[in-house]
Amino acid sequence: METENITASSAKLLSVSRSAMNGEFEVMFPRQRFSFGLEAAISALDEVERIERILSVFRFDSRVQYVNLTANENAVQVDEEFFELLVQCRAVAEATGGAVDITSGRLWKLWGFAKRQGLVPSESEVARELETVGYKFLELDVGRRTVRFLRGGMELNFGCVGKGFALDVASVRLREFGVDRFIFHGGLSSILACGEGWRIGAADPIRSGQRLGEIVLSNNAVSTSSSQKQFFRHKGHRYSHLIDPRTGFPAEGVFSVTVIAPTATLAELLSTAFFVMGIERATDYQKKHPEIAAIFVLPTNKKTTSFEIKTIGQITHQ
Repeated sequence: METENITASSAKLLSVSRSAMNGEFEVMFPRQRFSFGLEAAISALDEVERIERILSVFRFDSRVQYVNLTANENAVQVDEEFFELLVQCRAVAEATGGAVDITSGRLWKLWGFAKRQGLVPSESEVARELETVGYKFLELDVGRRTVRFLRGGMELNFGCVGKGFALDVASVRLREFGVDRFIFHGGLSSILACGEGWRIGAADPIRSGQRLGEIVLSNNAVSTSSSQKQFFRHKGHRYSHLIDPRTGFPAEGVFSVTVIAPTATLAELLSTAFFVMGIERATDYQKKHPEIAAIFVLPTNKKTTSFEIKTIGQITHQ
């Protein structure tokens, strides 16, 4: 276990952080209110590490790797926690028309993002890997609690939801300790707030270190999908790491999407889906789910980095 970083983030807050999931997870809470807060925070960060051991495709002994290696041949029984995550991921995939799909692991590899090396595959290579993608071919047996792949070569990847899920699970541990006011983030891209009136900055996807404004969170979560940090250029074209599972090619036409939702799991899934769907289809989705809100940062000209901000749903901001 890595050593925690414990700091006083302000006169009133205590901050405890740990490296996990290729980023920094940090929980902050009122330092005087919870005498047992440090123990609770360490326990919650232990939960983050436990979830990483389950969901990481970079660990040969992870649960997801076992499923990827065996579910093509046989139905694999999994525990309730893992199964419920699969159910939610498939439900969101269906509701968004496949704009976010955990079965697209091989596409992510094809474009070189697994090794942080951008590659541009041929159309035939993309077409071949698309044959291994499809949430409709993820068979989930509720009675037996099993998962099976109905397409050969399918691979699960939870990069579109792992941090949010870890935050939700870890926050349960904090509440079990009686900590009922905190803010918890995973690499700053996904944030979960317990209690009212937490102000967070909305990052500018173009100007590094700048803010677009502040969002106020109250017992909900926020997640941002952006092409700012993970992308590569080839022959003058910019390719994002956010791949459209329906086409096999990186999504375009959006700089960033920030989604506010009741849980961090849902916020992260939808920020990816909305980035791929675009604002019109995301608006259609939000009309059916009024508990969701989103901020889109959209390019105004393909040849420049100028942008406009559009929102859907109700957002508390300052």
